[in-house]
Amino acid sequence: MPNNGKGVAVFPAGRMALFVIVTVLFFLWGMSNNLTDILVQQFRKSFELSRFSAQLVSTANFTGYFCMAVPAALLMRRWGYKAGMVTGLCLFGSGMVLFWPAAVSGMYAPFLVALFAVGCGASILETASNPFMAQFGPAATSERRLNFAQSFNPPGTILGVWIGRQYILSGVELTPAQVAAKKAAGTYAAYLHGEIMRVVPTYIALGSVVLLFALLLSRMRFPTMASEHEGEGGGHGSFRALLHYPQLWFAVAANVLNVGAQICVWSNTIFYMKQYTPLSEKRAADFIIYSLVAMLAGRFITTPLMKYIAPSKLLALYAAVNVLMMAVAVARPGMLGAYAIVATSFFLSIMFPTIFALGLKGLGDNTKLGGSMLVMAIVGGAFFPLLLGWVARSTGSMALGYLVPLFCFAGVAAYGVVAPRLLAPDAANPHAPEIASPQGHEI
Repeated sequence: MPNNGKGVAVFPAGRMALFVIVTVLFFLWGMSNNLTDILVQQFRKSFELSRFSAQLVSTANFTGYFCMAVPAALLMRRWGYKAGMVTGLCLFGSGMVLFWPAAVSGMYAPFLVALFAVGCGASILETASNPFMAQFGPAATSERRLNFAQSFNPPGTILGVWIGRQYILSGVELTPAQVAAKKAAGTYAAYLHGEIMRVVPTYIALGSVVLLFALLLSRMRFPTMASEHEGEGGGHGSFRALLHYPQLWFAVAANVLNVGAQICVWSNTIFYMKQYTPLSEKRAADFIIYSLVAMLAGRFITTPLMKYIAPSKLLALYAAVNVLMMAVAVARPGMLGAYAIVATSFFLSIMFPTIFALGLKGLGDNTKLGGSMLVMAIVGGAFFPLLLGWVARSTGSMALGYLVPLFCFAGVAAYGVVAPRLLAPDAANPHAPEIASPQGHEI
């Protein structure tokens, strides 16, 4: 049975300043990630897209994760976690700034390019930050430490969605008669361009903050990771060695399903509400905020439980509950289904960090490369929303589309059951700290 780390420290002794600064990164990328849920609705309206085409917002963003994760790992294998985080922040912020010329162009494709750049930057950032946090302290408490850091992601997503609701969504929803009247008056094109330009102030402001934070982080001193032999001539791992870690590849598969389900649930909440309830787009966006509050509550309530209950058991239980929540959303479309969708986020809360930490256990000097595989798995957020959109378009029912995340959660539940059997005894019960001693080299 895996040891749950009772009596073992969670936080790195003597390095809390750096721990806090890196934790803030989880808040920063959270602000951006769920803004895409607002953009799906905003671009569908301002570019007159189908639901399927609007999902390309998620596809562009999460394809960036897939493309950049391995280059990020190679970058960090050579220059360390600090270089990865600073590079990721720079690319992340630059992609946000690209929203200005994209809006001026008035075309959809440049926005997709900007979103791809944002996804690439976030991929590097997550490839660096998640394994760094998992190792930044005793290995026996890696799941709890990473869940704690990830607990600051939902406040960022809540603030990001609130900003999008207030400053990107106009709340103007024209009827077909009003559209015809504007076209007759020659004002419809100006209206659409005005809707497009609403995204610019938010993304310029966020991009500026991210770039300033890159400057701040570049001035911080980072420890070497003793478990990865940083600073030594060899022992940096290899892709071939990863083939010998079944815990990693099962975690990658689970993460594809987990992220796919998560993005399906959130990016289609407004569409679901618009089809089955009389709520406006702004009121429907409130349900995304409620979902993120539920996720925040799930993280803070559940993380302490991991001291007493094996994280893999909690993962399996929460995924099974979400299968039931999705069944309600499919079978009872309307407000009851909407409440089930919101409740899903509470149980989603621990899935990504727990899968990530379980997948990295015992990888040693292959941790950076293994982390890149787990970040590449975020590409599930590019594929599964498109599948949901196709099902909804083919059947005319957003509710039936939610069968897609239902099956994804079933796969995550199965992973939670088998995960403990994949770990070797020495990987399941490590107690040695993963960071270098205070005398270790810092950069």
